[in-house]
Amino acid sequence: MFIEVKNAVKKYGKGDALVYALNKASAGIEEGEICVILGPSGSGKSTLLNILGGLDSPDSGSVTIDGKEITGLKPKQLTEYRRTDVGFVFQFYNLIPDLTVRENIEVVSDITPNALDTDGVMKALGIDKYKTRFPRELSGGQQQRTAIGRALVKNPKILLCDELTGALDSKSSAAVLEYIEKVNEEYGTTVIIITHNEDIRFMADRIIRIKDGKVVLNEKNKNKIPSEKIAL
Repeated sequence: MFIEVKNAVKKYGKGDALVYALNKASAGIEEGEICVILGPSGSGKSTLLNILGGLDSPDSGSVTIDGKEITGLKPKQLTEYRRTDVGFVFQFYNLIPDLTVRENIEVVSDITPNALDTDGVMKALGIDKYKTRFPRELSGGQQQRTAIGRALVKNPKILLCDELTGALDSKSSAAVLEYIEKVNEEYGTTVIIITHNEDIRFMADRIIRIKDGKVVLNEKNKNKIPSEKIAL
């Protein structure tokens, strides 16, 4: 497995206030897959995503990415891991308002050793025509694609998407998901999407369900369909 999580535990509080965000959670994801992680609020989805991205660490258990265990990395090593191996896309785009589309993407490419070509990334995401516009001049879908471009330009091994379409209408959501498929196909990036939207699971190679901090399902999607055919 490209990504292996084994018996990950993350807890908060003590005594009667003790809460398990993850409770011996285990999962595996193959390289190049689109994986959708589903579960109700508070189930542990975001905690798992943060641990995979090196933003948090489990209290026990192990997380191995491409043969490298990241659970024991020192802060400086985790920073390097986040800088080179992981791209983050959040529900709220976090674009820099005074920078253009191109400049928002170049902020990352300029500090990344193996960055992809900015023009190529913008073209792949269909935002090259907006490259001189500022975020306030873009639709929600265009802003989200810019955020994806910013994450993708560093040429990450993993693209982590937290409620990717949560702030978008159905039309913009469909467009963004199509571009995620294109990114996965063209660059071979392993994509992990956490979402409340059950319909998004249909486009996934792998579906993971989390409940009460435990992985209760981890299976290949035998009936994968293109996102363009999903009714969002």
